[in-house]
Amino acid sequence: MAPTDEMAPTDEMAPTDPGPVLRLLATGRIGVEALVSGASNITLYCRVTPSSGRGQRDSAACVYKPIRGESPLWDFPDGTLAHREVAAYLVSAASGWDVVPPTVLRGGPLGPGMVQLWVEPDETVDLLELFHSDHPALRRMALFDHVVNNADRKIGHLLPVPGGHVHGIDHGVCFAEEPKLRSVLWAWRGEPFTAEEVGVLSRLRAALDNELGRDLAAHLSAGEIAATAARIGRLLAGGAFPQPDPDRRAIPWPPV
Repeated sequence: MAPTDEMAPTDEMAPTDPGPVLRLLATGRIGVEALVSGASNITLYCRVTPSSGRGQRDSAACVYKPIRGESPLWDFPDGTLAHREVAAYLVSAASGWDVVPPTVLRGGPLGPGMVQLWVEPDETVDLLELFHSDHPALRRMALFDHVVNNADRKIGHLLPVPGGHVHGIDHGVCFAEEPKLRSVLWAWRGEPFTAEEVGVLSRLRAALDNELGRDLAAHLSAGEIAATAARIGRLLAGGAFPQPDPDRRAIPWPPV
């Protein structure tokens, strides 16, 4: 379905420096306020406040997912989901596309875990209408999911915000070495990459041999980083969005 005039596919990515937010998330005091219901792992809505009053931004809402609250999965090593969420943020930041909200790994009230900035969604946006649109952020997110091998991109993981941008959340089941991509974002299958997309993929591939690769090594295995580089290489060689693998389930269940 084409987007309506009321929901044209605009996308205003905020070019703000994430440094102050990352410092607050990494060093601030975390206060738990609520349990997020419906999550498969322990997910806590928190407020993080500056550890000192100087040189830091105001407090912010955040999501805290302690490693000790992760449910075991048969196809991912135990205790690694929080690390994969941080790895997804690092790739998002390196791409320049701002897919994943600022995310860090740190200690908290229930031990080490992932802490991610809480992004308040634009409640006026209908997620199903957004999903059926040609929004440029969704195309970028679809390509991002190919890069990180996202095994669980659902419609409910789309987070539209005022101004037109769309974030993606819940990246704990990414970066497996074997193909596991399951996503609702297949609208661009077979379409050639734009020059911008080729440029981003090329920069990510080069960055894996440098700073990005070193940063990811704190969160992923060497095999998972190598598999990520190989996926990007295949994307560049193919020059277009891949088709779903007919031998694997390509859409998560439930899709919402």
